Amino acid sequence: MRSLLLCLCSALALPAQAQALFFDDFSHADAKALSSAGWTIRTQTGWPGVAGARWWHEGVQLVADPAGGGNRLLRLRAASDGTPAGTRQTQLCHARKYLEGTYAARVRFSDAPVTGPDGDAIVQTFYLISPLKAPKHPDYSEADFEYLPNGGWGASGPALYATTWETFIPAPNFWKDNQYDRLAGTQQGWHTLVLQIAKGKVDYFLDGKPYARHGGDYYPEVPMSINFNLWFSELTASGKGAREYHEDVDWVLHVKDAILSPAEVSAQVAALRAKGVGREDSVPGRNLPSPCDL
Repeated sequence: MRSLLLCLCSALALPAQAQALFFDDFSHADAKALSSAGWTIRTQTGWPGVAGARWWHEGVQLVADPAGGGNRLLRLRAASDGTPAGTRQTQLCHARKYLEGTYAARVRFSDAPVTGPDGDAIVQTFYLISPLKAPKHPDYSEADFEYLPNGGWGASGPALYATTWETFIPAPNFWKDNQYDRLAGTQQGWHTLVLQIAKGKVDYFLDGKPYARHGGDYYPEVPMSINFNLWFSELTASGKGAREYHEDVDWVLHVKDAILSPAEVSAQVAALRAKGVGREDSVPGRNLPSPCDL
């Protein structure tokens, strides 16, 4: 009986293992190696963020994990001197070829800057997005995890947002059509974020627990890129002077056209690392433009 159960468990595990997947544990030596692995570091100016701020190539780093063990982390940095011209934001984008399936990332959110005065409306993210063809265009897809440690967007206090978009109009005439859930309270520290997109539903999980479900008109329609960014929605620190914020990422995973539970995601990542796989990409390309500008 035990042998039969083992065979059944192995058979059940095969479909997820056989699916095309994208995995990166950010063990790259430097930003040049990161680019060679298919990532784009944003330098193009524009929305979102503080008008006049620039997107900072040097703000993307690969660093040793302070916890040790030889692990490395992706680090996003954002800094400001309190003026738009002195503000730098960071964004990293992968190819636009992803749609249905499971997405996950291990991310460290921060409640305070590593240096300087606290209080800016900073946004720390893991998200999927497609280009916006035109303001309010219906052929658009976006799904976001966004952490605001100092409040913003008309609300005070730290909160994590899960947001799925139908479309929007960019600033200065900003208008949005989305579904969102807001979880109030600090999320300082490491978290596993899981997103499932399948059968008309978009499910968000935080550390293994269901967090939000969206769907209907908000269900993604067109292929998206996988992205991380760190940006200021407002410069609202209580003091003057230079400040810098960090967001760290341990790994990111996508399994195409398969729904993995948070526990299965953790098992998949552990299996890849146990085999010494630092990066794998078997998700077919779609020959689509992949701008890194939203």
